[in-house]
Amino acid sequence: MTIGHIEELHGLPVHEFPRPGTENSPLPEVETVAWKLSRDPFISEDEAFDDCWDRFLDTVDATRVRALVLGAGAYGTEDAASPDETTARLVAAAGRLTGLRALYLADLNFEESELSWIVQNDVAPVLAAYPRLEELAVRGSNGGFGDEPGLRFSPLRHENLRILRFENGGLPREVVQGLAACDLPRLERLDLWLGAEWYGRSTTVDDLAPILQGTGLPALRHLGLKNSDIQDEVAAAVAGAPVVARLSSLHLGLGTLGDTGAEALLGGQPLTHLEELDLDHHYLSDAMMGRVRETLEPAGVKVNLSGQESATSEDSRYVAAGE
Repeated sequence: MTIGHIEELHGLPVHEFPRPGTENSPLPEVETVAWKLSRDPFISEDEAFDDCWDRFLDTVDATRVRALVLGAGAYGTEDAASPDETTARLVAAAGRLTGLRALYLADLNFEESELSWIVQNDVAPVLAAYPRLEELAVRGSNGGFGDEPGLRFSPLRHENLRILRFENGGLPREVVQGLAACDLPRLERLDLWLGAEWYGRSTTVDDLAPILQGTGLPALRHLGLKNSDIQDEVAAAVAGAPVVARLSSLHLGLGTLGDTGAEALLGGQPLTHLEELDLDHHYLSDAMMGRVRETLEPAGVKVNLSGQESATSEDSRYVAAGE
């Protein structure tokens, strides 16, 4: 799976903030786009990211910015800012970016940085600085690699967060543990890419138990537990999870899901209330795919079984997004 740049955030098209010397080009209305700030790691003459950041805040009406995407320069490249520096910039600008509703941290493609090389830190201070934020997406982790502590999520209460997404090749258990201790009363969509142990996944099925119980996420309607090398175990845990009864969509794709996990799903609680079950990138047999469809599609469930993979053994299965 090749991870590219996002094209939309919070329902707004991504628009790259122009490079120096092109300021005279007409800019879109501030609130009509998701502004992306980045510097090209392959252009040595490009401005430093902190200069890009300052110029952006001085050029547009920051109070009208609704969505913000940070790319190369803020994360990922060898001469990029540290995640602590990027967090400090965001926190310091909170008094100016008063209309911000959506934030995407580290929109880097594989040419700019491999997924497992993108270093993150504790993202809770960003949420604390933006109490009106509704959507947060974080790419990268670096958990278990290098000297950096990697992605973390300190417990907090946030009144307005509705969408939370972590995309990485290996999710540290500290993120899930912190998330489980949070108070997020309006969170509707949660996507966790668990990743592979080889790339830093320390999250286990046991760590997911508070989320699967669902008591701390009363508004949750979509759950994605994806891209893991323990996908059969995840599916078995989901099969009996109380939170599933109130979901409208469930995503368990991108990982190593096989017939064992699918059998657990079909043998667990009914899933016919779902609007969507997404298993894209899986290792189900043709016969099991048929059983899933026959069980759910007559009830009106939209089932995504694209991306059927094959493997000679369980050990040869792979997640869609690792390095």
